[in-house]
Amino acid sequence: MAETRRTATLNFDNKSIELPILSPVAGPDVIDIRKLYAQGDVFTYDPGFTSTASCESTITFIDGDKGELLYRGYPIEDLAAKSHFLEVCYLLLYGELPTQAQMVDFESRVTNHTMVHEQMHYFFRGFRRDAHPMATMVGVVGAMSAFYHDSTDISDPWQREVAAIRMIAKLPTIAAMAFKYSIGQPFVYPRNNLDYASNFLHMCFAVPCEDYIVQPALAKAMDRIMMLHADHEQNASTSTVRLAGSSGANPFACIAAGIACLWGPAHGGANQACLEMLREIGTVDRIPEFIRRAKDKDDPFRLMGFGHRVYKNFDPRAKVMKESADEVLGLLGVHNNPLLQVAKELERIALEDPYFIEKKLYPNVDFYSGIILEAMGFPTSMFTPIFALSRTVGWISQWKEMIDDPAMKIGRPRQLYVGEARRAYRDVRHR
Repeated sequence: MAETRRTATLNFDNKSIELPILSPVAGPDVIDIRKLYAQGDVFTYDPGFTSTASCESTITFIDGDKGELLYRGYPIEDLAAKSHFLEVCYLLLYGELPTQAQMVDFESRVTNHTMVHEQMHYFFRGFRRDAHPMATMVGVVGAMSAFYHDSTDISDPWQREVAAIRMIAKLPTIAAMAFKYSIGQPFVYPRNNLDYASNFLHMCFAVPCEDYIVQPALAKAMDRIMMLHADHEQNASTSTVRLAGSSGANPFACIAAGIACLWGPAHGGANQACLEMLREIGTVDRIPEFIRRAKDKDDPFRLMGFGHRVYKNFDPRAKVMKESADEVLGLLGVHNNPLLQVAKELERIALEDPYFIEKKLYPNVDFYSGIILEAMGFPTSMFTPIFALSRTVGWISQWKEMIDDPAMKIGRPRQLYVGEARRAYRDVRHR
């Protein structure tokens, strides 16, 4: 619970209202306006909620000025170097790093829930053969409540726990099935003898007619991608999950809502947009032309993969992702990948050009993730589904925290109404 040590005084219309100032563990102080409407008969106006804290949370902290991302207090750089995705899942879900026994138990529970109900195979066949994998995932995850209705009672802590494990375990299977369906290949069942990332790659790229061996370096890169995307504070999709959950909706419906929000090109689709931009530029010699266009206010072209709503410094995830890009492309023998050359030159310019420095347009995590995923063999249509399965643990952790919060209320933003005032109805003959 945040501490209240001071108050702010709001004076208007001969009224004076004392508002508590809450002091968090880290980050700026927060003015508590929960009683503002009751005491002052006014609302606040904050489009995009850029200056509004919607909840208390102990899960993730971002310092945008420093370029810092912490999961439960642990820097993302340390976790990326020393941990692995399922350990990070445990950390986000339960608040602490697991002991050896806890890790073995957690990995076993996740591994033994990776299969999906066999009847869900028929559900996939209801989609058009060329359906986008994200469209398929929104539908299938939303339908999980029909297949796993024994874990939809949000008042039961055990059912909440079962639902959490099921979604962390089954989202990679569902994403891989959506991928296989979109390319006309048979589904590949999960294997309990593979780690989380290797299992996902196997389900995506194995075929019945020959063996597929997952390269450890690619599995490590995929694990790191998942880790870097596991949670990111109160972003659009996480806020959507919390808003849906505030109504008492079942957890599968809440995660489906988060996936739908993530699909937006300004959110989870940004790495696809960045890769398409690099393709449009094509070669290093064309970069100056696109830099000029990016600086031209009258030109609709925008450099994707630069800047962030929160980070006003280098995105810490981008540093780790850049290392992975070098490792993966080196392993696959594509060091001279023209997209990578364009990306590196763009990064160099962004870190030196006064225009980018002044506007704090540093490369973000999307800048390199698309290059890595394409090198692995994923089409751009799979970039956001991979983001979704990675973010599931963050959504679930935030959802569980919200359910346990005694201050939780159904989300109900207000509005600044600028439409017509009250009007009298006129019969159609007199209009």
